[in-house]
Amino acid sequence: MGQAADNAGRRLRVLVIFPGALGDLLCLVPALRAISRRHPHAMLELMARPELARFAIGRLGIARSHSPGVVRGHSIDRREVSHLFIEGASDEARAFFGPFDHIYSFFADDNPCFKRSLAAISYGGQTFVPFRPPGAGHVAGCYLRALGENARGELEGRIDLLDEDRQAALRELDRIGFVRARYLLVFPGSGSPKKNWSVENFVDLAQRIAPQMCSLVILGPAEAALEPSFKAHGLAILSGLALRQVAGIAHFARAFVGNDSGVSHLAAAAGARGVVLFGATDPARWRPLGKVEVIRREPLAGLTVEEAAARLAPLLTNGRDDD
Repeated sequence: MGQAADNAGRRLRVLVIFPGALGDLLCLVPALRAISRRHPHAMLELMARPELARFAIGRLGIARSHSPGVVRGHSIDRREVSHLFIEGASDEARAFFGPFDHIYSFFADDNPCFKRSLAAISYGGQTFVPFRPPGAGHVAGCYLRALGENARGELEGRIDLLDEDRQAALRELDRIGFVRARYLLVFPGSGSPKKNWSVENFVDLAQRIAPQMCSLVILGPAEAALEPSFKAHGLAILSGLALRQVAGIAHFARAFVGNDSGVSHLAAAAGARGVVLFGATDPARWRPLGKVEVIRREPLAGLTVEEAAARLAPLLTNGRDDD
């Protein structure tokens, strides 16, 4: 550990296995940085949901002087993973997992068969950490403590956008006639309808700020049914975007407003300022890492449009740092 290559000149490889969704992964960024510091100059590879594994390459804020960052992604759905749940893992699993010098698994840490199989076929070491570990404070700090790292101080979750991300975002903005830093980004969805402020409230909010700022609504596949409600009020909508495009568009926004969701985490990680709306979930544990204001109401339906607009006003009035 801590060497760029072994005695044979082979580049060291470290694998991180992570099962979570987008928001979970962005909360893991401080822990990924800690792992990269433990293995300076080693190639860090991420096994995750396919879209996240692709997005992570070069973007997770790890590429510094001591590490090239995440250089390769792997799908957690590949069949070699399922082989680890069978006693006496296959040669196929050995061929894939064996060459790694260290494996950090945030997956199946409580499954004895998985742990035995991985240990039996790995040439290097293994570290098992619970997914969403218990403990006080933000889950990002809990990951650090589970790794035996210092979790004191501010948690940094900023990601590194690639130039292609920025260019793709600017092309999309130009296509719809939007200007950088002159729009509010709206994220009306989340992974659970129970966490969502109503569409009517988001529409009302956009209409209230319309004299000052245009609104741009971002919809994912799960929010397709919301599109007619926003279109009926003449609001600009983008859907079907790749994560890199969403990150780039968030980076260029004046500010954003959204529910407790993965895309709110992504916007904050891309450097956007915003207001994030929480209901039953605890923002002390789950808030996005970045320049965000949090409003919590339980039930969330109790949050008024007036209060949300008031919290957004300073972000829309004051210029961004890079204006």
